[in-house]
This record gives sequence, structure tokens and C-alpha cells, in this order.
Amino acid sequence: MLNSKITPFLMFEGQAEEAMNYYTSIFEPSEITRISRYGANEVGDEGSVQQATFCLKGQTFMCIDSNIKHEFSFTPAISLFVTCDSDEEISEAFDKLSAGGSVLMPLAAYPFANKFGWVQDKYGISWQLSF
Repeated sequence: MLNSKITPFLMFEGQAEEAMNYYTSIFEPSEITRISRYGANEVGDEGSVQQATFCLKGQTFMCIDSNIKHEFSFTPAISLFVTCDSDEEISEAFDKLSAGGSVLMPLAAYPFANKFGWVQDKYGISWQLSF
């Protein structure tokens, strides 16, 4: 039996650890499970994230700090959909994730959800929050 799965993979340019710490401070349960860093004289900046894994509400993510500058970044065409457990959780997550980012759909009642909001955070990641 194969132990394969699909894991979201996020590429940052120097903010991977900051983003992981930010996201794990918003959602529970969450944790950073592994970080490997570039050492001296390696391809990436010394101490930056070579590869890391973290979990948010049971979902595992991988991320890196790219040592190559790219002409692209994250887009709202792909978003992370979070089912929140309470009104307090969705309101707090919406406030924190929209700080320094942008609101794509305001937090409100919609025909498809009691409460829903869509934001793009300060790192460019899009989040759909539902309760």
C-alpha cells in the first residue's frame, strides 16, 4: 500500500519561517514540525529555510525560502479553504489574516455560508474562511 498524499507547498523569498510562525499563531491545533536550514557556503542564504513542514488544523504544509528570485508570486486563483469551529475563530482569523493584506470578500453572511470571508494575507496567500 502506498503512503502517498498531496501536500500544499508554499514558496517564499525569505519569509518562510516568519509566515509559518504567523499561521501557527492563528489556527489551532497547529505546529511547526520540521525546519532544515541552509548552512554556510550552500546555495541559499545561510539560516534561511531550505525546507520545512508545518500543520494547521490537521493539514500538513511544506514551504521553502527560494534562493532564486521569480517574476511570479501567489494568486487568489488558488486559496486555502478553512472551516472554522466558532464565530470567534472566524472573526479572529479574518482580522489577523487581512492585516497588511487585502479583503477579497468581506466577512458576512452569504447564501452559501452563515459567515464567510476571503482575504489575501500580507504574504500573498489567499484564505477562504467559512463558519
